[in-house]
Amino acid sequence: MTKRVGILTGGGDVPGLNSVIKTVVYRGREIDCEVIGIRRGWEGLTHVNFEDPASVTRYILPLTTENTRTIDRFGGTFLHSSRTNPKKMKKLPEFLAGESFPACEVTKDGVTTTVYDMTKQVMKNVEHLGLDFLIAIGGDDTLSYAAHLDKAGVKVIAIPKTMDNDVQNTEYCIGFSTAISRAMEAIERQRTTVGSHERIGIFRIFGRDAGYTAFYTAYVTSLRCCIPEYKFDLQKLIDILLTDKKKSPSNYSLIIVSEGAQWEGYKPQEYGPADAYGHRKKANVGEALSDEIQKVTGDETIVSDLTYDLRSGSPDFVDRLIAATFAGMAVDCIKAGQHGLMMGISHGCYAAVPIPDPNRGPRRVDINTMYNVDRFRPYYSEKLGLPIFLTRA
Repeated sequence: MTKRVGILTGGGDVPGLNSVIKTVVYRGREIDCEVIGIRRGWEGLTHVNFEDPASVTRYILPLTTENTRTIDRFGGTFLHSSRTNPKKMKKLPEFLAGESFPACEVTKDGVTTTVYDMTKQVMKNVEHLGLDFLIAIGGDDTLSYAAHLDKAGVKVIAIPKTMDNDVQNTEYCIGFSTAISRAMEAIERQRTTVGSHERIGIFRIFGRDAGYTAFYTAYVTSLRCCIPEYKFDLQKLIDILLTDKKKSPSNYSLIIVSEGAQWEGYKPQEYGPADAYGHRKKANVGEALSDEIQKVTGDETIVSDLTYDLRSGSPDFVDRLIAATFAGMAVDCIKAGQHGLMMGISHGCYAAVPIPDPNRGPRRVDINTMYNVDRFRPYYSEKLGLPIFLTRA
């Protein structure tokens, strides 16, 4: 009997998403699955109006081996994405303006907003589409709603993606390897400029709540890093950077800084409206650190923002491999009738694990075993027996 499977991508894009989509389509065909692409993430299941052909065209895309044949060669997401939280919609779609949805008030930064839980509309649209299963690909935010929807009765399978690599229950998220590779390449290129001008180079990198991207980039480039898990002493960092600079034949030093890093006395600055999950954009901590370093030392700095460049372009080998494998595992779960599971890596092995409980928050770097707080760099010793990414979920 043919199964109908929906698939969507939510939140920020990363390289490897299209490999998941294509593999689900091709593997799904082997077990008689019809795959329906839902465009723009959860928005596709809150905003689609089946009485409006233009709306259906915008949000619903049947996927075939023909229209997905080459998509794995490119980055981004073939299905597009959005930061939509169906449990906390600030505004209802116009065609649902007269409908009644559970509502509550949310207060952030002194501003109170009424938000609506559109889960009943999502379930209605899943039923209208005749979906037997739904594959949700995303990070903490997207998968938090996936967990809620599965408990509400929709058979959901989750696939983790985020270059922050901070989803609970898995040691790896799609997009992470490519992000580190890009960061490493950019830093190695920019060494020549920082060195030529004998400056202190500051590289801002992704990591709102967890420092994995900065940590692993520092690991493979032998640099120092500042991560959100440890609030550091500014003067101590400056002294170390000046020592590095003095010891360098080219008279320069480098530091990698997570976007959520902070030092004693500094609070990360945010701006703009909060997104659907309550996040506001963070001001560039690299620029703030640069100002402090120049104020204390008088030395010139160069600040390079590596954030969005790391999620652009095609995936590397690791992300293609893991994306295709996660997709195949998801299809295996569908074949077995399993749901409420996330495809992940546990103890270095592929595993189907529970979709994380949103209340646990992001997975964080264990500074006691991984990060040398005195030297602002990773620990390199005693790795025997650890999984490939040096930490367990």
